[in-house]
Amino acid sequence: MEEQERCGCCGKSTDRSEEERTKLIHRLNRIEGQIRGIRGMVENDAYCTDILVQSAAVNAAVNAFNRELLASHIHGCVARDIRAGNDEVIDELVMTLQKLMK
Repeated sequence: MEEQERCGCCGKSTDRSEEERTKLIHRLNRIEGQIRGIRGMVENDAYCTDILVQSAAVNAAVNAFNRELLASHIHGCVARDIRAGNDEVIDELVMTLQKLMK
């Protein structure tokens, strides 16, 4: 098994396939481009409504990213931990969902 980089805050990590990693990074790159576009609109004094429409598109893109990552997390990490008898992962999932739904 390939050594994983650990998260500094919790010490956990997730093995992702190259395909999954590429899909997630592609989504993030698009979001980053949208944000740069909004910054350019602000710098060029674009009309407020036009900026707000683009901002809403970024929110939708971030939500789509979160849905994809959450589904992967549930099918992978959560299912694995439940099968291994680690029911604490359920509490962690509930807390994560609560944060996402704020």
